[in-house]
Amino acid sequence: MKKFKRYCLALDLIDEKGLIQEYKDHHKNVWTEIVSSIKNSGIEHLEIYCVSNRLFMILEVNDSFSFEKKSKNDKSNPKVQEWENLMWRYQQALPVAQPGEKWLLMDKIYEL
Repeated sequence: MKKFKRYCLALDLIDEKGLIQEYKDHHKNVWTEIVSSIKNSGIEHLEIYCVSNRLFMILEVNDSFSFEKKSKNDKSNPKVQEWENLMWRYQQALPVAQPGEKWLLMDKIYEL
């Protein structure tokens, strides 16, 4: 079995029950263009978890993936920008985020 590099990221949702449910509903039917963009970037597996209004995303990526390349490709893809703008209606930056930052990369502090 091939081993992929794993990244974990965090982001908050606006703490309003109805908006959180809408966000979850959008993720029951992610647009095909978004799924294609994710796969084409070198992301092999992606999961998002939610507790209260906190999101936790796990990415497993192949050797072709880089955050810089993904960001550049996303900025030039109108459908990805449309999705990102829609999602930002529900999301809010973590308190420690710098201006313009959304999903923040987490540091692994333990492994068994």
